[in-house]
Amino acid sequence: MRIGTYNIRGMHDDVPALVRVIQAMDCDVLCVQEAPKFLWWRSKRHELADLTGMRIAAGRRLAGLAVYVRPGVKVLHEETHVLKIFFPREIRGLALAVVEVEGVRLAVGSIHLALVPAQRLHHANQIMSLVEAAAARFSAIPVVCGDLNETDHQPTWRYFAGRLSDCYPAAPRGDGRTFTARNPSSRIDAVFAGPGLRIDWCGGAEAAPADLVSATDHLPVIASLTPAPPPADTP
Repeated sequence: MRIGTYNIRGMHDDVPALVRVIQAMDCDVLCVQEAPKFLWWRSKRHELADLTGMRIAAGRRLAGLAVYVRPGVKVLHEETHVLKIFFPREIRGLALAVVEVEGVRLAVGSIHLALVPAQRLHHANQIMSLVEAAAARFSAIPVVCGDLNETDHQPTWRYFAGRLSDCYPAAPRGDGRTFTARNPSSRIDAVFAGPGLRIDWCGGAEAAPADLVSATDHLPVIASLTPAPPPADTP
């Protein structure tokens, strides 16, 4: 199964290029950040679903987050949460969908963290509590995807990597850098997978370079995952 994450900058850039990149990602589940949330936001989100052949599994207006799924993926449950508000900073949230892909249940959260480090860490704790609670309720494996606005040596990233597996370093494909799309120098977007999943590879989309630059200011991340075999019995 393929789980992806992509910051689409409100669909303010080249929408046909964005559609081609998402189609090249070929994800079963796609977590989106900076989904449209202002004028005609609902119709724009549905337009993206229609153009890419996917459907919306979770996500409301606040915080600009959504989870999309391909046809055939069963959606068991959805939640959208507003995280603690640090006025006057931007509202942050969690779009969470519990899905079943090829018989495997996943609790998948799309996130876009704050620019202030202490706020990111506070929100990370909230996010993990909500995702793990949903995973436990539906006997699902937790997965968290999104734009962290920090890199892997910083505290919030290390917090997620301590609770889940950071997919890219576990099975890297490509150089991993995601920002900016035009001149990628940092890895600030990631997929984190819970126990019970084997990471086959993780990296970017095999899309046309011109489309990747035109679609938005981030590069996407895809993780190819399979159910991990149960541990062998010990004598």
